[in-house]
Amino acid sequence: MPPRNAFYAQSGGVTSVINASACGVIETARQHPDQIGHVYAGRNGIIGALREDMIDTGQESAEAIAALRYTPAGAFGSCRYKLKGLEENRLEYERLIEVFAAHDIGYFFYNGGGDSQDTALKVSQLGERMGYPITCVGIPKTVDNDLPVTDCCPGFGTTAKYVAVSTLEAGLDVRSMAESSTKVFVLEVMGRHAGWIAAAAGLAADHSGDPPHVILLPEVAFDRPAFLERVRDSVDRFGYCVIVVSEGLRDANGGFIADGGSQDAFGHTQLGGVGPVIAQMCKDELGLKYHCAVADYLQRAARHIGSKTDVDQAYAVGRAAVEMAIEGRNAIMPTIVRKADDPYQWEIGAAPLSDVANIERKLPAEYITEDGLGITDAARRYLRPLIQGEDYPPYRDGLPTYITLKNVSVPRLLGTPFDI
Repeated sequence: MPPRNAFYAQSGGVTSVINASACGVIETARQHPDQIGHVYAGRNGIIGALREDMIDTGQESAEAIAALRYTPAGAFGSCRYKLKGLEENRLEYERLIEVFAAHDIGYFFYNGGGDSQDTALKVSQLGERMGYPITCVGIPKTVDNDLPVTDCCPGFGTTAKYVAVSTLEAGLDVRSMAESSTKVFVLEVMGRHAGWIAAAAGLAADHSGDPPHVILLPEVAFDRPAFLERVRDSVDRFGYCVIVVSEGLRDANGGFIADGGSQDAFGHTQLGGVGPVIAQMCKDELGLKYHCAVADYLQRAARHIGSKTDVDQAYAVGRAAVEMAIEGRNAIMPTIVRKADDPYQWEIGAAPLSDVANIERKLPAEYITEDGLGITDAARRYLRPLIQGEDYPPYRDGLPTYITLKNVSVPRLLGTPFDI
């Protein structure tokens, strides 16, 4: 029998290294032509499968696919689209199986966070119920670093490096101007429920008094008086204060400090910008001149400062996903297993999707200082290896050279459209 085809899709917020995982998937699949035929990619994630709008990666040269390793964002398009439960909307899952059957897809690789791993799990379950043989493997990705089981999540290391470097550089800037200008600098970073990214800013501090002077985490209820006292003390002692705050900072009742009042496609609260709220508080309560910045997409797109550890791990989980699939391992996700801290050593492991889907890993208590406003040495030991090494993309005329694929469409075989 001829080899069956594979479907690969990117999901959720993209990262600077998700394409490195795509590179690992496609290059490894091409090394196994007897087991895997075509590799199709979903245009704009799982939406591409539902709409039967797929991309033939076989139309891309080996050089183009290799260039994905150095290119940020989602080369095939991603989406924020959460499939409902099997019993809530079975039609969506049946549509996926219909499209997969029409194109003889026997392998499903879904590259994303907890919601994506849940989708891959449900597709494997439905395939079994419907008697359609399909091997489903999740591929970890999230800058939030909040997937369980795996030591870290591809995408986080480079984001952590960007935030730590930005904190270091901005801190030097503020310190040099603090005598007659800005006293407080606030950097808002991603992290809805888990403070891993904000915690990484703590790597910028080598000595006591180095910025960041305050780290505000979602895991710690915001204590306004304690916070203001710390800011006042930092300005008195050092002449300035650098604050890094997670977007998901909460009050003592569990409510977001900055709630935008709406929800995204996954049902998550849209956050309204906690950085300006914190900065204005420093002005109103302490009379301090401030400057505020929001890292936003810059922190997850910063491939120019990529962590080599992060890039290597992103590629490795993509490669491992294919190897696991052709071994017949279903409803599984490759993981990163830490073997040692210094020097950092890691290997690829595996976890059932049922142990990963829809489970958030938060910053553990032992990584947070007793006052709740900083990180411990244990956190530094965990974080430091993940930002190690440089893996610069090629440059031309002073700018990184990134690939844009042709993304040739796979001809549709089904005549029935599907509305989402």
